[in-house]
Amino acid sequence: MFFDSILGWFSVDMGIDLGTCNTLVCVRGEGIVLNEPSVVAVRKGTNRVINNGTAVGWAAKDMLGKTPGSISAVRPLKDGVISDFEITEAMLSYFIRKVNGRSRIFGPRVVIAIPSGITAVEKRAVLDSAERAGARKVYLVEEPMAAGIGAGLPIAEPTASMIVDIGGGTTEVAIMSLADIASCESIRVAGDDFDESIISHMKKSYGLTIGEQTAERIKIEIGSAAPVGETMNMEVRGRDMVTGLPRKTVVTSDEIREALTEPVNQIVEAVIRTLEHAEPELSADLVDNGIMLAGGGALLRGMGVVISNATGLDVRVAEDPLTCVARGTSIYLESLEDWKATLESDLDEV
Repeated sequence: MFFDSILGWFSVDMGIDLGTCNTLVCVRGEGIVLNEPSVVAVRKGTNRVINNGTAVGWAAKDMLGKTPGSISAVRPLKDGVISDFEITEAMLSYFIRKVNGRSRIFGPRVVIAIPSGITAVEKRAVLDSAERAGARKVYLVEEPMAAGIGAGLPIAEPTASMIVDIGGGTTEVAIMSLADIASCESIRVAGDDFDESIISHMKKSYGLTIGEQTAERIKIEIGSAAPVGETMNMEVRGRDMVTGLPRKTVVTSDEIREALTEPVNQIVEAVIRTLEHAEPELSADLVDNGIMLAGGGALLRGMGVVISNATGLDVRVAEDPLTCVARGTSIYLESLEDWKATLESDLDEV
């Protein structure tokens, strides 16, 4: 243990929120030092990252949907889990090198947040990727726990704290008490499904094919889960499905809300199912404590209103919901000795 703390002087311990859309890295005492898209640009047919291994994150995101035949921009995580092992490893080692610095002799200790619903095999993939990417020691923490800590919920107290973390690939719904998860559900419906619903709406209603980046922009600018504020319009450009030529059209926030109904309802149902499985005493606490929303999906206008109407509970959005999980991993790092028992057990199970 003493040896470990000495090694800590020669490396930067970090917490990583390995997300489907974005990867955030938090360093003890410094807060969030890196926030980049989980995208890698590789030479087609090989897994070699272009631009000498630097086409990762923002540099690669700009290439999404715009690459020539010889290059492909890949998102190596699907639904919160690793779908391409080698590319994830390349992405992680790029991020770890960027934060740790090339001159460090020892690799860092790393805490990685993982979806609560993943299998032992998927856990092992995360562990192996991080170790091969240069981490000295890897700890896994479940995302809802990290999000709860990052959002400032009293998860170690004998009272119920409920978090709904809507990410890019998964939505994590959990009720926590006494530093553990009492009831949880992880569904693979989240921000990416919002984008897909918008893409299929544009095809059906306007005969217009749009890309992921455009769909995301529509979601952020005029998307909503409930009728809040006034109706907004937005000009959308894409490719006409009949003529194959570029074309633009105007869409309203009302029709985008209609298009998002299905994924929003699936998230609400997961919240209700989790509440139904809670112990009566924990349910009683939630009447006072309410629900906390985190993750990028928490920023969708009216999301809190929909969940509040369905459950009758107060719903609050965490401060800076996008960084909750990463901030939580960093707090784990700060009190690694206290939390270690809960973290190590994850590794033993795998």
